[in-house]
Amino acid sequence: MKKVLFVTTVGGFVSQFEMNDVRILQDKGCEIHYAANFDNNVYYVEEDFYKRHGIIQHNVPMVKSPLSILKNYKVYKEVRNIIDREKIDLVHCHTPVGGVIARMAANRSKKKPKVIYTAHGFHFYKGGPMSNWCIYYPIERFMAKCTDGLITINNEDYERAKNFKLREGGNVYKIPGVGLDEFFMNDENSYKCRDKELMKLVSISELNKNKNHKVAIKAVKKLIDAGIEVFYDIYGKGHYEKKLEKYITKKNLNDYVKLRGYTSKPREILKEADCFLFPSIREGLGMSALEAMASGVPVISSENRGTKEYMIDGYNGIVCRQNKPREYVEAILKLQSSSDMRMMMGSNAKETAKRFSRAHSEAVMRKVYESFFIADKR
Repeated sequence: MKKVLFVTTVGGFVSQFEMNDVRILQDKGCEIHYAANFDNNVYYVEEDFYKRHGIIQHNVPMVKSPLSILKNYKVYKEVRNIIDREKIDLVHCHTPVGGVIARMAANRSKKKPKVIYTAHGFHFYKGGPMSNWCIYYPIERFMAKCTDGLITINNEDYERAKNFKLREGGNVYKIPGVGLDEFFMNDENSYKCRDKELMKLVSISELNKNKNHKVAIKAVKKLIDAGIEVFYDIYGKGHYEKKLEKYITKKNLNDYVKLRGYTSKPREILKEADCFLFPSIREGLGMSALEAMASGVPVISSENRGTKEYMIDGYNGIVCRQNKPREYVEAILKLQSSSDMRMMMGSNAKETAKRFSRAHSEAVMRKVYESFFIADKR
């Protein structure tokens, strides 16, 4: 029996994004292990989730900051010990810090398993901060030498990764995201456009600075001050939660903007939304926006490397510049003023999302895993 170890920085990542891959591997008879900091669950996870799905957990106190060298060095040794103790055949790692620690541990282990790294959006990108290029670019370029398979989820990252030097025989792949659940594609579970003036806006994401919720909140403030009532529900958890709470209170928006916490029912939430706001500064792809699109919900997004993969301004949504609240105001008013436009964009969005279905992603990942198991003769 082959043993596969998933490694991520924070807990909950596999349950949120990688269950398709877990099922593919389990179908091949693999035993699945998962190492992460389960004391830092950013995504909602049912208490017995991993046990029910046959996933063996390894709680390691990984720290997200790349500057926490001492703490993460101890984690590196723990992950290396897990690889050797459990006789891991393949390591599939995710997230920048988790990716570095797992690849170093695999490379220095006695077992020396094959290594796949999925980049869910490099932290260096066209137009990105110079600090990100100075820190993350040289690290990723160097760590590619410890990588047998590098998976990207957007075209910009794919083209850049092809210039990295991987291990001998290593390959770079591109997948259409982690795969949309077919449930979102079902017309019975789609948003039904309501012909009304009151707008219910929704975001579903981790609460961090990069997700840029503040620009959307500023837009809501401008609308409320102009006498236009809208309601904005933000679902998710993260270290930015307290700052957002203070900002909402400071702007006297407690009656209009709500932080709803974790949600285990995004499908039901999307059915009730009139518009999905996705103002991120940086995205590798943006699965929550794609889930909204698959549900037929009109999307207002920022322009970034990830959303360029699917957003077409005026066709399947409205694209705004990242830090321009006025553009979000205009976009919301445009959708509010026309139920026909919401229906048209929602229908086009649903069609666009089909390219990112689970079936498309699974087809690529099955080939990736098969190539590793066939190629690895050790």
